[in-house]
Amino acid sequence: MSIFRSILPRIAKTNGCRCFATGFPSDTTAELNKEMESIFGESPSPSPLGSTPQQPARSTNGFGDRQPVLTHIDSSGQAKMVDVSSKHDSTRVAIATCKVLLGQKAFELVASNQIAKGDVLTVAKIAGITGAKQTSNLIPMCHNINLSHVRVDLTLNEEDSSVMIEGEASTSGKTGVEMEAMTAVAIAGLTVYDMCKAASKDICIQDICLQRKSGGKSGSWSRS
Repeated sequence: MSIFRSILPRIAKTNGCRCFATGFPSDTTAELNKEMESIFGESPSPSPLGSTPQQPARSTNGFGDRQPVLTHIDSSGQAKMVDVSSKHDSTRVAIATCKVLLGQKAFELVASNQIAKGDVLTVAKIAGITGAKQTSNLIPMCHNINLSHVRVDLTLNEEDSSVMIEGEASTSGKTGVEMEAMTAVAIAGLTVYDMCKAASKDICIQDICLQRKSGGKSGSWSRS
């Protein structure tokens, strides 16, 4: 046990906790391992302190080796509109979704087309398409995009008395249409609420998000 006595003075007390000081000579470490083997019947596991640090996992956020940056901020921290004049035109498509929880009473009225204001799903569909075309007027730093196509679909889900909304926007241009797709479903959802608010104030719009996009320098991306 002489080896243990020789290293006890090297036990340091830090912040009320005792810990072994690191940096023993290799011959001292070998002798200590040998003595521990004679006591416990096996050599101690290699210390993680002397092991090679693990490399961090590669990012899977869609940026590859590039670090994500806020493109709408200039070098002085001020908001700016991104200059896309140097970009090449490409076909760009984006799909977004959201859910509107109606509650059973409002859901039954919508399903039977008995809402006093009229056909909820048709009005919301038109509102969503109109909203996509007005995105640059609503979101300050969005570019005014010449949209090729906008699709908005609303589906009743009896299981949770909700309306599922999916919106798709596409263009051939220098910047993406993610905001147009998300604006489409957001405006459609708000329209559902407006059409049904007389029947219920409990309606909730949730989970507005991008599902997938394609085109442009960053290529394709999908949530699933």
